Amino acid sequence: MVKIALDPAMYHAELSVADEVRKAAELGYRYLELSPRADFFFWHRYPKADDAAVAEVRKACAETGVEIATLVPVFDWSCPDEQERQAQVRNWRRLLQIASDLGCPIVNSELSGDPNDPVRSEHAFYKSLEELAPMFEEHGIGLNLEAHPYDFAERNDEAVQIVRGLNLPWVNYVFCAPHAFHLSDGAGDVRRMIDYAGERVRHVHVADCFNHRANVGNRYILNPPGVDARVHQHNEIGHGDLDWDEFFGALRDNTFDGIVTVCVFGWEQDADAIHRRMLERVKAELGG
Repeated sequence: MVKIALDPAMYHAELSVADEVRKAAELGYRYLELSPRADFFFWHRYPKADDAAVAEVRKACAETGVEIATLVPVFDWSCPDEQERQAQVRNWRRLLQIASDLGCPIVNSELSGDPNDPVRSEHAFYKSLEELAPMFEEHGIGLNLEAHPYDFAERNDEAVQIVRGLNLPWVNYVFCAPHAFHLSDGAGDVRRMIDYAGERVRHVHVADCFNHRANVGNRYILNPPGVDARVHQHNEIGHGDLDWDEFFGALRDNTFDGIVTVCVFGWEQDADAIHRRMLERVKAELGG
């Protein structure tokens, strides 16, 4: 049976992590996926959570029954600059200790790196994983990876190949629905992408998005023209272009039984209602 987790990103500005655990319970979620926030761990920065912060979260989990299913650090372990790569590996080592202290069995992350320097980024990525693998294995923590817009690899199939290339049973794939059009260069063929990843898909992120390639590329207008940037959203289901029948149907056909994270961002004014509606939709489609 799937585990349905809440990404509490829309509460980061107002609530502590412990209170986000309590909010998840209030909304009906049994699992939390903690995304980057400055007082715990943040993009490319050394984690700031200390033992007291971890203890506070563990206490909230014990009180509510909510489990921390995953942490989602984003550290540039694929940076072609060796000094920076080493600093990001240092960040990872502290993050893994925090995950272990929280009793968190899985960590999700991105490939990172530089899409304008993909070969050296891939070399750096594999080197970092080689260095960190013993610590993952020591703590018994699994790793799920996604190709994020502006990573050194941005397409579904290439990212799955990179995961397979690691040849480690505890490293698998996150299929991120709100990135579907970047993963497919506008095709949005979610069934084909999920089928391609097959049993490597152990985690999915659920939110809607618009196709940045639609309407001859004029869905979004960026200045200056040709600027090196990526645009995407994390909207409530129904506020985008994704084919949700194909998405959920592909997961059912592949007997998916991993973690499903509701990760809607940018709609704080209606966050509670959105998260409740999303939870009910996922339950209706996949159980849990």
